[in-house]
Amino acid sequence: MMALAPLYTELADAPDGGQAHWRVCKDGVRIRLAHWRPDAARGTVILCPGRTEYIEKYGRAVREFVDAGYAVVVNDWRGQGIADRMTPDRLVGHVGRFSDFQHDVAEITAYADELGLPNPRHLVAHSMGGCITLRALMNGLAVKTATFSGPMWGIHLTTVMRTAAWAATTVLNPMPIRGMLAPGADPKPMVETESFAENRLTGDPEFYDFMINQQRVVGDFALAGPSVAWLHGALREMRTLSKLPSPKVPCLTFVGTAEDIVDPARIGDRMARWGNGELVTVEGGKHEIIMETQARRDLFFGRTLAHMGG
Repeated sequence: MMALAPLYTELADAPDGGQAHWRVCKDGVRIRLAHWRPDAARGTVILCPGRTEYIEKYGRAVREFVDAGYAVVVNDWRGQGIADRMTPDRLVGHVGRFSDFQHDVAEITAYADELGLPNPRHLVAHSMGGCITLRALMNGLAVKTATFSGPMWGIHLTTVMRTAAWAATTVLNPMPIRGMLAPGADPKPMVETESFAENRLTGDPEFYDFMINQQRVVGDFALAGPSVAWLHGALREMRTLSKLPSPKVPCLTFVGTAEDIVDPARIGDRMARWGNGELVTVEGGKHEIIMETQARRDLFFGRTLAHMGG
């Protein structure tokens, strides 16, 4: 029997009927997974968050998919949410090796299998989740379709900043301080340091307040900047992935015209090489297309559900 984990349904504005469990990955790290299963579900959405995120942030997205008749699985990646944190300072976003996230992906699919969640399965991934799951797709993750929101296939950095990040993390990564905050990274969560007018996540003030409130209520959700090891590993993984051919899974990718957290040029390059893929540019959209203004959310969910089969 799987051990139950907390799930803050009301805080998430998620549909009733969800349940969360603790799962221990192959390397001993404990992560949290949650699922929803409507009656006569027509398939399963594997919904993978970005860096700093957690299950409850996607409660409203879960509602959209459940209302459309899909079962949904959402995860807390290792090092964030209330999964195991990898350093004594729980605000530092750390992972030993970027490839360790693939243990989490394996546990997500095992969880869906053990629950008997129905096929076909559809991947929906945001930001860092898009980097992790692109690798998983290349490794044979079995899904019928893939949808990405602002995928982290490159980080939005100036040439000088990128060169400095590579240099600093290459020097520091082998050292004992690799688990410490990367040079220049924010020591506080983004929603604590950026006002709505300054924020780079969403053009919807109510959704921004929703994000802030969740971290006020559950302080353990909070996560600040990445560690030296995370940044070095992410840069290496994005560079490696950029050189590999695209998977054959049908793909739909969204990027906002106001995106400045991930690199739109890298997204455009990947989608230009994805034979059965389509890039959707969202006018005025910031990083969190899934949590944007109503019209932008309607575009995302309308196109995504059609892509999945209606």
